[in-house]
Amino acid sequence: MSMMQALFYLMAFITLGSALVVAVAKNLVRSIFMFFVTLFGLAGLYVLALADFVAVTQIVIYVGGILVLILFAFMLSGKETLAIAQQQTNRFISLNNLPSVLLAGLFLVVIINVIFKADVNNLPWIKAAITSQVKVSDANINNIGINLMTRYLLPFEAISVLLMLALVGAAHISRKEEGSI
Repeated sequence: MSMMQALFYLMAFITLGSALVVAVAKNLVRSIFMFFVTLFGLAGLYVLALADFVAVTQIVIYVGGILVLILFAFMLSGKETLAIAQQQTNRFISLNNLPSVLLAGLFLVVIINVIFKADVNNLPWIKAAITSQVKVSDANINNIGINLMTRYLLPFEAISVLLMLALVGAAHISRKEEGSI
């Protein structure tokens, strides 16, 4: 086993393990912080795939923006709402959850089938990528940055305004009305 394979398996284990903790954790704070680890693990997988720009974008947008927004929404939530959410009894398999459990099981069977039947070393797009020898250069990343700040500036700013509105909306919803008890 090479060093790259070992790093890949380590990062994949960290990502999948922390994502599993996010899904099953009863404590919301623990779930949010494990989501933080999941996003960093995914960025590490992007780095191993030589997608440096996507890894940095993952960290800046998701870890720096979305996760902070989730933390603000959690912190601005009322104690009553959080207490009700944590008091709910969740049984993993119940009549209400049966369709989602069946669908998740079906997806698991399909994924396992694809993993075992795929011959990764003989895929045509992997062979083409190996023979083309595309090098990662600063010119490609510079072109992405220039296009993002010129041609795609309006969508970039629209997304930032949308995230700001979501944060203001979360603050407004969590604010307690003076007349209510």
